[in-house]
Amino acid sequence: MIKLVATDIDGTILIPEGQFREPVKACINKLQACGVKVVLVTGRMNAAAELIAQDLCLNTPVVSYQGGLVKENGKTLYEKYLTEEQAQKIIDWGHAENIHLNLYNDDILYSESDCYEVQRYSNNLHTSYVVKPFNNIKKIKVNKLLAIDYNNPDKINRLEKELPSIFPELYIVKSTPYFLEFSNKDASKYCAVKFLQKYWDLKDEEILTIGDQNNDIALLEAGGIKVAMGNATEELKKHADYITDTVFNDGFVSAMEKFIFN
Repeated sequence: MIKLVATDIDGTILIPEGQFREPVKACINKLQACGVKVVLVTGRMNAAAELIAQDLCLNTPVVSYQGGLVKENGKTLYEKYLTEEQAQKIIDWGHAENIHLNLYNDDILYSESDCYEVQRYSNNLHTSYVVKPFNNIKKIKVNKLLAIDYNNPDKINRLEKELPSIFPELYIVKSTPYFLEFSNKDASKYCAVKFLQKYWDLKDEEILTIGDQNNDIALLEAGGIKVAMGNATEELKKHADYITDTVFNDGFVSAMEKFIFN
């Protein structure tokens, strides 16, 4: 019996236009009514993820920053962030690479310039940001850094392969074709779900995980039942037990009907 559904947000339950389809919202309400815990597991910052949780009327912990932060009703249950030295190393690399970086420090989004990348990002996710030179920020709790290149996804692909040898001490993952994320080694979706598994004393077979991007490989690996969306990357599909329909065709709902409601 499934007791926990750990789900990604963007491309899994939320269509790219940033809207929830009503069947998905109804399905999540039904899961909760049946006593199934539904947990959002996302790369988004906590402030943005909490808004989604509120919209869905969820009362479970929220996993943000790829697993770097787990909060429940304002209380921090699990947190892993970058040291100031690690953050500065990434910033120096970003400057040398001439690539835009978002810096998340204590759940505040910073950008060094008011540029297209941060404007597009914040508009899509309905988040605010602060423009400030990173060297003027006291980096005491850096949740993650995000490299963005909307014009050259091939560059993101290349960097995803190259950077683990440059930053072996970090967790580096591609979360969209345009985003490459840097975080603490223990700030993965796998680590966060395994923390919640222990927190609630659940068995592997009681956990269903579902997602669509490469950063969800870690999420799927934490579940007893691993589901990839029909719109998922080919890499993620290789890790799935089952491939459901796309986000546009309510693939999340189809998966819940197959594994829970039946």
